[in-house]
Amino acid sequence: MKPVSVKQEEISLDCSDNHRHFRAVPVRRLSFFYFAYFAILGVLVPYWPLYLSRVGYDAVDIGLIMALVPLTKILSPGFWGWWADRTHQPLRLVRWVSWLSFVGFLPVFLDRHNLWLIGGVMMLFSFSWNGSLPLFETLTLNHLQAGGRYGRIRLWGSMGFLLSVFVVGEWLDGLLPLERLPELLAILLLIQWLASLMVPDAKERLPKEPAPRWVAMLARPEVIQFLLSGLLLQVAHGPFYAFYSVFLGLEGYKDAVIGQLWALGVFAEIVVFLWFHRLQRHVSLRALYLSSLVLSAIRWLMLGAGLTHPIGLMVAQILHAGTFGSAHAASIALIHRYFKGAHHAKGQALYSAFSYGLGGALGSVISGECWTRFGPETMFLGASLVSAVALVVAWPRVGRHDPDGAHRTP
Repeated sequence: MKPVSVKQEEISLDCSDNHRHFRAVPVRRLSFFYFAYFAILGVLVPYWPLYLSRVGYDAVDIGLIMALVPLTKILSPGFWGWWADRTHQPLRLVRWVSWLSFVGFLPVFLDRHNLWLIGGVMMLFSFSWNGSLPLFETLTLNHLQAGGRYGRIRLWGSMGFLLSVFVVGEWLDGLLPLERLPELLAILLLIQWLASLMVPDAKERLPKEPAPRWVAMLARPEVIQFLLSGLLLQVAHGPFYAFYSVFLGLEGYKDAVIGQLWALGVFAEIVVFLWFHRLQRHVSLRALYLSSLVLSAIRWLMLGAGLTHPIGLMVAQILHAGTFGSAHAASIALIHRYFKGAHHAKGQALYSAFSYGLGGALGSVISGECWTRFGPETMFLGASLVSAVALVVAWPRVGRHDPDGAHRTP
C-alpha cells in the first residue's frame, strides 16, 4: 500500500473541480463500500449497547465490551497497512479483511450471555473490520489521482450510517426485535464484503521526491499537539458512543426516537461534508479544527447539565456537525499537510490508532466507570472538561504552520 504524494490543497476534501476527471473515478462503487461500512457502524454504535443491556450486561461490562472496538484500532490499521505495503495489493487485502470481519462475527450466535465469548468476538471481528477502512481510504485516494472530490464520495458513508440508524430505530419498535440485532449485523458485514468485490483496483503513483524522515515528522510540536488533541477529543466522545442510547432510554425515549436523534446528528455531519470544500475557501483549517473542540465542550456540557428536553437534545445532536463532521474533515486535511509523500499512509494509520483507537477505548472504559460511580450527568460533564483540555492542547500550534514553517495561518 504505497501512499500517494498529493498537495494538500488538491486532496483536502476537494481534490479537483474538473468534473470530466471526476467521472473517470468509479464513484458509485467506492461510495457503496463507504455506505456499507458505515451502515454497520450505524447499527453497532447506537444499538449494540442497548442489545447488551437487554440481554443482561451491566454498565461496566458494556463499557468494556464497547471499548474493544476502538482498542483493536490501536494496532489494526498499522498491522494491515504494513501487510499491504509488503504485498502491494491493498484491494485484495480490503477484500480479505472484509471477509474475516464477517466470519469473525459469527461466533456471537453461540452464547450471547457469555461475557468472554462476546468479548472475544468483538476483538476478532473488529481487528479485521477496523483495518478495512484505512486501506480503503488509501485506495480511494489512489483513484482520485484522476480527479474528484473526496467529500462527495465519503458523504455516502454518512448516508449509510444515517439510513441504518433511522431504519433500525423504526424497526426496533415492532418489525425487528432488539434480540435479532446480531443477525442484522452479520448480514451487513456480508454486504460490505460483496461491496469490496465490486471495486476495481487503482494504480499507485510513487512520490517523485524523497520524504522527510518519519521520526523528524513526528517530533514537530504541531504534530504532537494535533495527535494528543485528537486523542482527547475521542476520549470525550466515549460516553456518547458507549452510553448515549442507554442514557436516552433511561430518560424515557423510545427506540425509534433514539434512532431519529442519532440520524439528526449524522444528517448535520453530511451537510458539513458537502460544504467543507467551500468552507475551506473562507475559513482556515486551524479555525475549523479549534471550533470543533469548542463545540464538543458545549455539546457535552448541555447533556451534563440535564438538558434532556427534545429541543435541547436536537440542538446537541446538530452540534455533531462540528464535533465530528468538521473535526474529521479538518483532521484529514491536516494529516495531508503534516505527513507527506511516502509517510501519508503511516500518518493516517497513526492518527486512526491514536485518536479513534486509543482515545475511543479510553473514553469507553472511563465512561463506564463514571456512569457506575457518579451517574450519567457527571459522566458528560467530564467529557466537556476533556474537550476543553483538548482545546488548550491544540491552541498553540495546530494548523498554524505548514510542515516547512513557510506558511502561517492567522
